[in-house]
Amino acid sequence: MKCSWTLDKDSTGVLTVEVEGEIWEKAQKKTFSKLKSGLNIKGFRKGQIPDQMAKKYIGTDHICAAAVDEVANEALQEGIKEFKLDLVARPALDVKEINKDKAVLDFTCTVSPEVKLGDYKAIRVKKPEVEVTEEEIDNEVKRIQDRYADWVIREDEEPAQIGDQVTIDFVGEKDGVPFEGGAGNDYPLVLGSNTFIPGFEDQLVGVKAGEEKDIEVTFPENYQAPDLAGQAVIFKVKVHDVKYKELPEINDELIANLKREGVETVEQYKEEAKKELLSHKEQEAEKKFTDEVLAQVVDGAIVDIPAVMIDNEVDRMYQQFEQRMQSSGFTAKQFLEATHQTEADIKEQMRNEAANRVKTTLVLEAVANAEDFKIDEAAIDEQYKLMSDMYQMPVEQIKAIIVPENIEYDLKQQKAIDYLKETAQSE
Repeated sequence: MKCSWTLDKDSTGVLTVEVEGEIWEKAQKKTFSKLKSGLNIKGFRKGQIPDQMAKKYIGTDHICAAAVDEVANEALQEGIKEFKLDLVARPALDVKEINKDKAVLDFTCTVSPEVKLGDYKAIRVKKPEVEVTEEEIDNEVKRIQDRYADWVIREDEEPAQIGDQVTIDFVGEKDGVPFEGGAGNDYPLVLGSNTFIPGFEDQLVGVKAGEEKDIEVTFPENYQAPDLAGQAVIFKVKVHDVKYKELPEINDELIANLKREGVETVEQYKEEAKKELLSHKEQEAEKKFTDEVLAQVVDGAIVDIPAVMIDNEVDRMYQQFEQRMQSSGFTAKQFLEATHQTEADIKEQMRNEAANRVKTTLVLEAVANAEDFKIDEAAIDEQYKLMSDMYQMPVEQIKAIIVPENIEYDLKQQKAIDYLKETAQSE
């Protein structure tokens, strides 16, 4: 086979493969044998038709055209190997020339784009320092206090205050007509929780049990129901009761309710809370640091990303979105219906993030290649073992799903990230 590769624009080019000689002859013979086996000619038993007569019925052009299917994949792989092409999409095949002596095949291929790295070694980023304040620890204690609080009915017709819970019936009306989804009975609403649309809860401050009140509000312009977005409405509200939150005393007995091993006193809980807050802050700081380093490296690189790579990433992100919806007890279809959106709308919203993800991956790959990172078999085996423990599956079963090359690629990406972070912190 003779191969040539011409790279055009947008990381797309044409791989031309000329197939002739023994390979092409074998492909035609194999194709002819298949076509002949399915041929029906009156007076002959199926499979017993003489070759010359079968060729006359089938025709040389048909045999050659069908023989392309026999050699196309082999021809493509030959060209990919010779020119070390990294395809990012299924190539399109065009038969440029074909006869019984040879076939000239043109594969239009989109390949991974060239990445021009900036001076990534000169980037310097300071990792944020973290600390836990006494106020933050006290707030954690107050959350426990709040968890075990009781709602107590206000007596003597005391008016509702921010932080109180009012139990209400309500009916929303637009132009005097009730609208769908605007009614509820015995609804417990905590004033100041911002559960309802802006302005609703504020107008309930000062109400008393048994009182009825009309509340005038305007829906936000970006409200998910188009027929209500930006519209002024009236909610007719009846207040059944008003309750205030009675907080328990902060003591060892309160902490004991948590039934947490090794945490029996207020002081022990504060120490535990401090450790958890510190760990959470350190994780957030590490993520912020990593994101900033990657952002600067990626921004400093130049790469023309083929649209198909972004399309593929958008499709992956949408599949993840569907899985998240399902794990939440909903379907993507239900979400789209509730938000009056289409699949195309959601995918368009994902496009910028998808482009950034693709560019980040390409840049990390370029860094790994520039630094000539190597991953040994022991590291790959260790990763398989970790995955085996995580998913409770035999290593061989995981290997049947994930090939070593994919593991190696992911480890190189992580190695590139670690290298960039270490370099960014150096003096």
